[in-house]
Amino acid sequence: MGMSAPRRKGRRGRAPMAEINVTPLVDVMLVLLIIFMVTAPLLNAGVPIDLPDSNAKPLDQTPKQTNLSITPDGVIYLDQVVVDPGTLPDRLAALDCGSEAKRQIDLRADKGLEYGTVMAVMGELNRAGCNAISLVTNSSVSAP
Repeated sequence: MGMSAPRRKGRRGRAPMAEINVTPLVDVMLVLLIIFMVTAPLLNAGVPIDLPDSNAKPLDQTPKQTNLSITPDGVIYLDQVVVDPGTLPDRLAALDCGSEAKRQIDLRADKGLEYGTVMAVMGELNRAGCNAISLVTNSSVSAP
């Protein structure tokens, strides 16, 4: 007689458990999130596509460039035109640097100039709203 008598489900019997353990679900979701975060950047670079041809004009990717040069004797040139002393702020205001189409200023200054002269010109550029300034140099040489 290996069989026992069936238990009665009354007051003393166990009621079914109605809770779900969410911890394993959260663990699985975090692992999947990490997998997707690691693999998502790789999907864009690894897809070879053959793009269609178009006759549309390409958008202008390069900003409007203006050359500003300062000679060793302090004469300022704006696109190869001499700027009279005292008229630099007016000439820079006419460039309209603050518009949506950003204007790139290439500043070429002689290395023998005083630091204050170059800084004064850069201050005028900043006041005119020209904040995209490139300082043009020769190829790199070792530091002194």
